Amino acid sequence: MIDKMLFGKSKVFKVPFSSSNRLVAGNSLALISIFLFASGFPAAEVLLDLWHPITLMFFRLLLAVSTLVVLWVLIEGLSSVLNAPWLKGIKIGLLGFGLGTNLLLFAQWFTDPITVALLATLIPVSATILEVWDGRRKLNSKFILGLIASVTGGFIAVSENISIDLGWGVLMALGSGFSFMWASDKSITRLSEVSSIARSSITFTGAAVFTTISFILFFTLGLIEIPIWPTSDQFLSLIIYSVIAMAISQVFFLAAIDKLGIAITSLHLNFSPFYVMIILFFWEGTYDLRTIIGASIVAFGVWLAQVK
Repeated sequence: MIDKMLFGKSKVFKVPFSSSNRLVAGNSLALISIFLFASGFPAAEVLLDLWHPITLMFFRLLLAVSTLVVLWVLIEGLSSVLNAPWLKGIKIGLLGFGLGTNLLLFAQWFTDPITVALLATLIPVSATILEVWDGRRKLNSKFILGLIASVTGGFIAVSENISIDLGWGVLMALGSGFSFMWASDKSITRLSEVSSIARSSITFTGAAVFTTISFILFFTLGLIEIPIWPTSDQFLSLIIYSVIAMAISQVFFLAAIDKLGIAITSLHLNFSPFYVMIILFFWEGTYDLRTIIGASIVAFGVWLAQVK
């Protein structure tokens, strides 16, 4: 069943699902997605010592898109790839994932990593606005309290040193989160006729086009140099960062949205610091009590937002 949830076309989802089974499946997919996504943070630390962020984004998306398309061909066949709504998907990826990725980069440039991390906890608010605006969600007290708990838990998990550097960077960080959620939402609503792996492939292709233009522009202006070839360990980090934390994670993320909606799925994003801590615990043997408390509050929020 899991392969159908991820790779089957929309008609697959017409298999009878009880409400509870749908919630379990959707939350399981979201959990897997965000855990895979979180695995990219330690890998990024290694790669940012090697490459400029623009260079890293270029190679990350190039490898992610290549992996997704190859898997797509193997699973659904070449005809499915050739007949996909490429133009529509590329537009979504270009405007959403491409713009969002670059806004996030410049947000960190204008502010600092702590500010960006704190503002990222507000992403579920952007996702909720999208669903309410389209009339797909009516707010009730339990969902609002769950949303507040998720944002609060995420804030606690990342707020080692409370500091908000106000200015253009704040607007860019908020714009980045909204762009990512908009693109993920439109990947489902406007590309409903194709599978999650197809949606991920064609929208990330749009993001790759945006990033390629950025890379060429920065290189032409002399702001970045010819990339240094990575060592075997650094290449492994690139595989984790591109294939696992981006390509495969996105397939699970879109499959979760298909079952839960963008608002509920986005609440899981605030588990990211907790998952990073788990990965680092097995790697370095350290843990952070504040992150555990924050994750517990996020878990309560995710549960409360789905209580009928």
